[in-house]
Amino acid sequence: MSMTRRTLMAGGVLAGPFLTSAPGLAGGGAAPAAELPGVYRYGLGEATVTALHEGGVKRPLDAGFVRNAPLSEVQAALAQAFLPTETLPITFTPLLLTLGGKRVLVDAGFADQGPPGTGGTLRGLALAGIDPGAVDAVVISHFHPDHILGLKRKDGTPTFPNAHVLVPEPEWRFWMDDGRLANPPEALKATLGAVQKTFGGGLKVERYAWDKEVLPGLTALGTPGHTPGHTSFRLDSGGRRLLIASDITNHPALFVRHPDWSALFDMDADQARATRHRMLALIADERLPVAFYHAPFPAAGHVARSGGAYEFVPLQWGLGFA
Repeated sequence: MSMTRRTLMAGGVLAGPFLTSAPGLAGGGAAPAAELPGVYRYGLGEATVTALHEGGVKRPLDAGFVRNAPLSEVQAALAQAFLPTETLPITFTPLLLTLGGKRVLVDAGFADQGPPGTGGTLRGLALAGIDPGAVDAVVISHFHPDHILGLKRKDGTPTFPNAHVLVPEPEWRFWMDDGRLANPPEALKATLGAVQKTFGGGLKVERYAWDKEVLPGLTALGTPGHTPGHTSFRLDSGGRRLLIASDITNHPALFVRHPDWSALFDMDADQARATRHRMLALIADERLPVAFYHAPFPAAGHVARSGGAYEFVPLQWGLGFA
């Protein structure tokens, strides 16, 4: 049965999850993942959450990725999760919130500035019939390139020309420090370059504080460690809550099951571990629905206590949160 965009958009509303058809599928061939934008929509109270599959990369797994665990233990954890043991699949999932009549994007992906296999956020918006100019706000969780580069295209023009761009005050203060920009430490050069490229000019930015509403119904939660100003969000709507956890973990098969492990990307390993334990305990004990940026698509579900650690329980495909 063929499925067209007209079919998907019947009534003007996307009902549940869908994938587009792509060349090669009708004949049974395997199409590259980049040709299949993934979009998954679910309700939360009076809000709508649309997960947009930006794409993914396969990172060669070496002893330095988890800084405080032997490579053999990391590989065993991946094998337990039925994942490859020589590479780590890392996916990226921005969220589009329909909140108070506004379209709010949480993190921006790469647009056309990412590695092969990315750029799906814009393809997903197109599939959903949403022009980038119709996005009212983009809320950034932190300044790693996979979250900010999509604010601009390669030619330097804003990807979301009519959107207010909101960024965490502590993150801005750290990365935009004049001394750090003038004499960047080697370990920070790539991110500082992306920050300069994105925020160095031509983009109006509004800074927000922690523990306050960024927008009505969306509260910024300070979750530092991954970066100095790393932020998660609590979405409140119609008596329901969703915890948007951003990057408190990388792949949940590693860092939800093993919250004491430290990823290469965590700038302050001790602080990131403390934050991870605090947030995972909160999510599990309050049975909060959660969305992670790097969990397998649609990157949402619950966290359950499992022995002395935790287990990520993915959202059942075709359903929202009960």
